[in-house]
Amino acid sequence: MTDLVLSETRDRIAILTLNRPDKLNALNYALIDRLLSLLDLIETDDGVRAVILTGAGERAFSAGADIREFSSSVAEGTDAVLSDFVMRGQRLTARLEAFRKPVIAAVNGLAFGGGCEITEAVPLAIASDRALFAKPEIKLAMPPTFGGTQRLPRLAGRKRALELLLTGDAFSPARALELGLVNKVVPHAQLMPAAFDLARRITVHSRAAVAGILTAVARGINQSIAEGLLVEAEQFARMAPTADLREGLDAWMERRQPAYDGSRAHRPRDAVRQTGRVGTSP
Repeated sequence: MTDLVLSETRDRIAILTLNRPDKLNALNYALIDRLLSLLDLIETDDGVRAVILTGAGERAFSAGADIREFSSSVAEGTDAVLSDFVMRGQRLTARLEAFRKPVIAAVNGLAFGGGCEITEAVPLAIASDRALFAKPEIKLAMPPTFGGTQRLPRLAGRKRALELLLTGDAFSPARALELGLVNKVVPHAQLMPAAFDLARRITVHSRAAVAGILTAVARGINQSIAEGLLVEAEQFARMAPTADLREGLDAWMERRQPAYDGSRAHRPRDAVRQTGRVGTSP
């Protein structure tokens, strides 16, 4: 049986590839479940520091939900389709959004429907110049169900998002960049190298600090600034007693590159050397 999600690790970076190229990497239930299972394994694997998510083949990142399977669930009734389809898809995008290791979508082709919603949910995304995006659910007489009505307006703004949601029109990678859906657009041949470059520029840093930033942004972005600042302070407090913070400060003062391992913790009183220079920019 073909593995619906291919997985390999290079240089502490996991590459997850949606693997239904003959179906434009459509998100059937088994593929979503397999992807969730791999994310669970990766989250607890200290040998993996970042994730790149892409699609197999030359045509699609993911063209969205598997319509035949979804249609069967619709025929079974509202409870069935909510459980089988909606909750499963929302669980996936919520998992990607709150993941404590950086997930970079390398969008290599069509990113329609659920494929676009995955791109919205991940913290970072790079698009090939051959990519194409769309929110076509309206053409099936339904709203998006994996978070598209919530995340796209937060990324792009209410009016710009509603135009895409209500028309179903496809849009270019340049437009996706303008809307804040992706970080960068690159020539197709440079997509994976660009994704690896971004991952490596992140993984040189303390993995605990990276996790803290991802958590602070994911939890704080939809709260008031006052509530968000509490989340930020909480994440700093988790770092204060760590060996990584001490190493970062020592390396800065000694004008050398830090060497993080993230495996030790100092007592709180030892966490920050009292130099009076901690807040100074390098």
